[in-house]
Amino acid sequence: MHSPQSTPVTHRGVLAIAVPIMLSNVTEPMIGVVNSAVIGQLPGAYYIGAITVGALIFNFIYWGFGFLRLGTGGLSAQATGSGDAEELVAVLMRALIIAVIAGIAIILLSPLIGRLAFGLLEGSAEVESHAAAYFYIRVFSAPFALTSFCLIGWFVGQGRARTAFIIQLYLNLTNMALSVLFVLGLGMTSEGVALAALIAEVTAALVGLVIAYRRLREMGARFESFRVFDRAKLIRTLAINRDIMIRTVCLVLVFSWFTARGAKASDVIVSANAILMHFFDVAAFLIDGFAFATEALVGQSIGARDPRSFNRAVRLTSIWAVVVGLLTFAVIWIGGPFFIDGMTVNGEVRETARHYLHWAALAPLIGVACFQYDGIYTGATQTADMRNMMLVSMIVFFLAWWPLEQFYGNHGLWASMIVFFTARGIFFALRMPALRRSAFA
Repeated sequence: MHSPQSTPVTHRGVLAIAVPIMLSNVTEPMIGVVNSAVIGQLPGAYYIGAITVGALIFNFIYWGFGFLRLGTGGLSAQATGSGDAEELVAVLMRALIIAVIAGIAIILLSPLIGRLAFGLLEGSAEVESHAAAYFYIRVFSAPFALTSFCLIGWFVGQGRARTAFIIQLYLNLTNMALSVLFVLGLGMTSEGVALAALIAEVTAALVGLVIAYRRLREMGARFESFRVFDRAKLIRTLAINRDIMIRTVCLVLVFSWFTARGAKASDVIVSANAILMHFFDVAAFLIDGFAFATEALVGQSIGARDPRSFNRAVRLTSIWAVVVGLLTFAVIWIGGPFFIDGMTVNGEVRETARHYLHWAALAPLIGVACFQYDGIYTGATQTADMRNMMLVSMIVFFLAWWPLEQFYGNHGLWASMIVFFTARGIFFALRMPALRRSAFA
């Protein structure tokens, strides 16, 4: 039997994980672009609205289950660092059990989810009809989509980001190609886009499972049911996933509140903020590649009981994350006006977005610490600290938001987001000595 091999803690090792993840993240928004372009060839304007609404529901659901990727990644990294092939099998099996149960629950609850979502979104009759057709077809892919989350986290934890990238790239390209075929080639409408997503998510999960099976065969790893269903480790896995889910809900609440306050201010403000948030999202996607590398290398060093590798992993990944953060700051600051003009023709929205552009440039740079600490704490599986720090940071955000927005309007709203990122970084930093003591006790 071959033990899983840890990734070397070098600049090359960091980039070997981060670059494929960055490329994968960049391809993700292209699905929405292509689907909108394809469905936009149909005469009814409501088709685009229907696909947007349907996709929004799944984005919200799957964002809530992001813990499957993060939690599996940290546990996989620690099993890799300790050279425990059997535990690597058990980590994957536990995650897949949770994914399948959760996916089936989503399917069974889909009538309730659909009624609730469409009631809140309040689209036109045509939008709701086609969005429902999209939702009730694609929902059957839920167990497979969540399976892919587990597989991607599992591979990244081992430092095999290229394999995770292949799975994600297959999913995205298949989705886009089938959307074109079904809508433009076969004359289908929203159900064609949903069917494309369903087939892509099912086959991507199957491709990932085949690759995982071959990986485990290469190592000669064995499935041991007593390890998979070890009570203490099952409880630990569930606790990690619970903590990350609570942390994610807090994050969603903060960003949702930011959007809602902009919408309450005016249509121009919410449109300008949305454009600027797109800049932040792209920057975050890029910087997040180093958070993935941090998670893998930190987890492996803790699994190997190697504090020197831990310190080196934190240092190298942070250097690269700051470099990319500075680059995104410069690109947004300098190229922002050009990008704004490319995203809207409305003169008032253009002027307003330019007025707040410096906040969008600053946010990802300040956010570098948050992304990095997320990777460190996930790799160390110190998710209770992640949960607690996020809860406290959310409270700080709301305490800052009230006076800042009252006195400074939308500038204050953006400033409260900067306070939120800063608070997360500070609270995480204060807990780092405790994390080190716990990890290497």
